[in-house]
Amino acid sequence: MAEIRKANGFIDWLDQRIAIKTLTKVLMTEYWIPKNINFLWAMGVVLLVLFGMLFVSGLFLLMYYKPDVNLAFDSVNYTIMTEVAYGWLWRNIHAVSASMVFLIIYIHMFVGIYYGSYKRGREMIWISGMLLFVLFSAEAFSGYMLPWGQMSYWAAVVITNLFGGIPFIGPDVVEWVRGDYSVADATLTRFFMLHVCLLPILIIAVIAMHFYTLRIPHVNNETGEHIDFDAEAKKYLEGKKKESKVIPFWPVFLSKDIFVVFVFLTIFFFLACFNFNFALDPINFDPANNLKTPPHIYPEWYFLWSYEVLRGFFFSSDFGLAMFGLANVIFFALPFLDRSPVVAPAHKRPAFLVWFIVLLVDMIVLTIFGKLPPDMGINKWIGLVASTIFISLFIILPFITKNEKVGGSH
Repeated sequence: MAEIRKANGFIDWLDQRIAIKTLTKVLMTEYWIPKNINFLWAMGVVLLVLFGMLFVSGLFLLMYYKPDVNLAFDSVNYTIMTEVAYGWLWRNIHAVSASMVFLIIYIHMFVGIYYGSYKRGREMIWISGMLLFVLFSAEAFSGYMLPWGQMSYWAAVVITNLFGGIPFIGPDVVEWVRGDYSVADATLTRFFMLHVCLLPILIIAVIAMHFYTLRIPHVNNETGEHIDFDAEAKKYLEGKKKESKVIPFWPVFLSKDIFVVFVFLTIFFFLACFNFNFALDPINFDPANNLKTPPHIYPEWYFLWSYEVLRGFFFSSDFGLAMFGLANVIFFALPFLDRSPVVAPAHKRPAFLVWFIVLLVDMIVLTIFGKLPPDMGINKWIGLVASTIFISLFIILPFITKNEKVGGSH
């Protein structure tokens, strides 16, 4: 047992018992970040703040929400929005956070792809990040169902029906997910449990894992330069701060992150207070009615690209379902599909840059056409072409990166 002496203060008392000073060094003051990074590296902290806002606003909404098919709609649209003081604000914060968290996730994800931040020992950072994307998607879908409006109900019908395409056990899985033969009270109760209990716990655990995976290989930088963090940290600690290529996470780097967070929060609260309608589907202000199907069913904007892949292969529902499943897991394999040993930004990798731009444009096209009715004009053909391009991009990636060479690569 370590020697316990008389403490010099509260911090020293804690340090003797839980090594708080050592923990602070490991996680903050002696956790080193490259100097040559830009504001886009702050997206991770922005996401953490957004999750915190979702969590806190969700707790306030939970006080008044009723997970019952006869009470859910009124508890959200009447009780919370009109009777509870500032209930409208908490709902707007929750709804806008749900949309903004996916916008920031996509920025964070494409920044990682652009700079090759999934390579050279950083594979687990990428995989844990993609696992978070899946969990946030499940959290968003389960939450979308809770207001029990028309789009909530019919989106739940469509999405749970997808499980019916699983060979042999599909119908049983659908019934198990719903807790009933159709989307009903048991389904709402299950999704409520997932949304407020199981999924938040899993998200918190994977966030911790995601930050832990950053600790050993360290954060990537704008040029993909290999940095000897121990040697550069030694320079910094010796007072050679200008010569050192790294800075401590706290207070130097985190203070810059906090500045970006406050700029973001200014935009966020402007949207939450004055332009929140983009996050609330007008069709969802009609109570759920299982006898009245909306003319056009679609998910929230952040799922539209994968939804368009599902219906893009209109000639075969089974093939479309298989491609939809592939589209939702293919990003996990990106560190292994990119066969190039080069860690460099896309603008230094000509073939990869073309691949990156086509992927980005294609996902935007899929998102736009995912909202449009498929039977209008040439929509279904554009959807087919865009979906085919999306899948093909990941098939050709190993071939265009296998023999890649970049002048002056690190």
